[in-house]
Amino acid sequence: MKTMLYILIAIVSMMAIAACSDEEETVIQETSSSMSETSSEMSIAVPSVVDIAVDDGRFTTLVAALGAADLAETLSGPGPFTVFAPTDDAFNALPEGTVEGLLEDIPALTDVLTYHVVSGSVLAETVVGLDSATTLQGADVNISVMGSDVMLNDSKVIITDIVGSNGVVHVIDKVLMPPS
Repeated sequence: MKTMLYILIAIVSMMAIAACSDEEETVIQETSSSMSETSSEMSIAVPSVVDIAVDDGRFTTLVAALGAADLAETLSGPGPFTVFAPTDDAFNALPEGTVEGLLEDIPALTDVLTYHVVSGSVLAETVVGLDSATTLQGADVNISVMGSDVMLNDSKVIITDIVGSNGVVHVIDKVLMPPS
């Protein structure tokens, strides 16, 4: 009789444990699913390299030029791109009439703008190890390190590694002019 009681207790215990383990799996699966849905809803959209320039406010001339040259859509595409973005101050430092002349000569404007873009996402730690980089325009831009300054031709990189969804933006203090 005692053996029968022990067997009965063992069977009831196993059923209780089995019932609990199924519940845990269901609860875990339901929790995982709901956490997944919540993280999808909470994901924040990372801006493209063009959106970074548009949203920043220091690149209104660059953004206008990208629009005029019909490059904004291209640079909003999948990329990846590395953009060396001259500020409005950099454009304002050009000789008088240069910006207006470029806006009237779209092929020349396109050459200047694509000379600021390198294919791929090149972070600052990689840039400092390069001597040059081939731009989308086709010509190389010279890269040098002078003390703590990184230079592209005669333009200084003043802010690095603004990472976007399709590449990275480095801010420069002068407009790069492609070799003629």
